[in-house]
Amino acid sequence: MLLRGKTAIISGAASPRGIGLATARRFAAEGARVAILDIDADAAADAAAPLGESHIGLRCDVADKSSCEQAVTRVIESFGTIDILINNAGITQPVKLMEITAADWDRIQDVNLKGVLFLSQAVIPHMRARRSGSIACMSSVSAQRGGGIFGGPHYSAAKAGVLGLAKAMAREFGPDGIRVNCVTPGLIGTDITAGKLTDEMRVKILEGIPLNRLGTADDVAGIYTFLASDLSAYVTGAVIDVNGGMLIH
Repeated sequence: MLLRGKTAIISGAASPRGIGLATARRFAAEGARVAILDIDADAAADAAAPLGESHIGLRCDVADKSSCEQAVTRVIESFGTIDILINNAGITQPVKLMEITAADWDRIQDVNLKGVLFLSQAVIPHMRARRSGSIACMSSVSAQRGGGIFGGPHYSAAKAGVLGLAKAMAREFGPDGIRVNCVTPGLIGTDITAGKLTDEMRVKILEGIPLNRLGTADDVAGIYTFLASDLSAYVTGAVIDVNGGMLIH
């Protein structure tokens, strides 16, 4: 088991078809104890229950610093340590640049980017004291190619900010034994895309994906598992694409 004896926090992990829950299941199968965080407390508890008694589900609004601090305190009380943080929580909005309002901008930035900052700030002191930890952050191919299928420009901007923030954290906290990396998924079949992808859109999108299929939540969960494990012990500040070749640098 790659994560035997490890403890992990995964934010935004209560969605039934989401990357976060797929990651929680994979981590649990690899021997980790998992804390599922979600803005919906009941959904978080329900998502954690099938994983087993050693796993927990807690409410956390990642855009609220005090909520992040309270959630991390409860995880430490339950697990004693935190070895892994997966900054997975995110939201999107399919609008054009000229349609973005101030409220739209703030909402997208708060969850996708400020949420990474606040939850990392809550966890890092604990990891720093132990001189060990792995943090992985959810970005997106839309940050690299200047737009996606379902996210507006403000989403691309937020996810590009995640890349810069994660690299800065990797540089700052590497001497403390903390690794920080990013994952940039392409089009993944989750609740966000469910019902929005027409047959015509699918055919057109697949023409630009060398592997000729859409990604799955498990595809991303596998990369999170690699970054959380000792297999990536000498990897920090990296950006790992999970897009089937949609974007090849």
